[in-house]
Amino acid sequence: MFGYVNINKPEMKIKDYDTYRSYYCGLCTALKKSCGLCGQMSLSYDMTFLYVLLTDLYEPETRVVKRRCLAHPFSTHPARINDIAEYVADMNVLLTYYKCMDDWRDERKILRLCYGKDLRRCSRKQRKKYREKIRVMRGLLEDIWTKEKENCQDPDVMAGLFGQIMSEVFAYRKDEWEDELQRIGFNLGKFIYLVDAYEDIPEDVKKNRYNPLKERYEDPDFETDTRTALTMIMADCCKDFEILPLLEELDILRNILYSGVWCRFETIQAERVGRKEQE
Repeated sequence: MFGYVNINKPEMKIKDYDTYRSYYCGLCTALKKSCGLCGQMSLSYDMTFLYVLLTDLYEPETRVVKRRCLAHPFSTHPARINDIAEYVADMNVLLTYYKCMDDWRDERKILRLCYGKDLRRCSRKQRKKYREKIRVMRGLLEDIWTKEKENCQDPDVMAGLFGQIMSEVFAYRKDEWEDELQRIGFNLGKFIYLVDAYEDIPEDVKKNRYNPLKERYEDPDFETDTRTALTMIMADCCKDFEILPLLEELDILRNILYSGVWCRFETIQAERVGRKEQE
């Protein structure tokens, strides 16, 4: 998928990194069970964060098993397995499918279309199980595509629509934590959408593709304004995150939200500012 909601490995303890990897491998195992290799190919850091978050919040019975995989065929590695992994894997597949369809609409990427069709074929059970969520997500995607056709240059509107999609994904249960989880998902979705637009904007301008940041790109304050907007979004996200009664994996989750989500953005920004200074 996107991969922006990642860890900051240099700032993470070794034991926490090992634990995080066991969640990552557990989600990969759930994806394989759900959709085979096709599902495993959709594995993302963004959904691994959700898996860690929901597991820490709801504390389901969790098994740690040893697994081999194509990426590590000669050694076993721990994988954390619980019921939440199945839900997150299903959401991972659905979001990847919609991302494939978005890439096909925007850039006519034939490989993404083919992969999307494979995901759709192997996710029939998920589509029956989550009909209401899919109905809401599909409607929001249609709104995004309509706004893109209209060349909407309000990034807050566009990011908000994707934020609502992620809000649906984060709402695991209808319970006392639903509102906080939805707001966390909403703000993370906005952050992901804007960083993705920020990363793509030079190529989108060059190829005359849609990007909600186009009108602001040549503004001398573009870099500063973008960082400020993202900082405000993550501040709102972290405010709701800190309300949740988390304990076991709190250090891992804070590493991601307070530091990890910025790693890719800061790398892109540093490279871009460096190129401009050389011109």
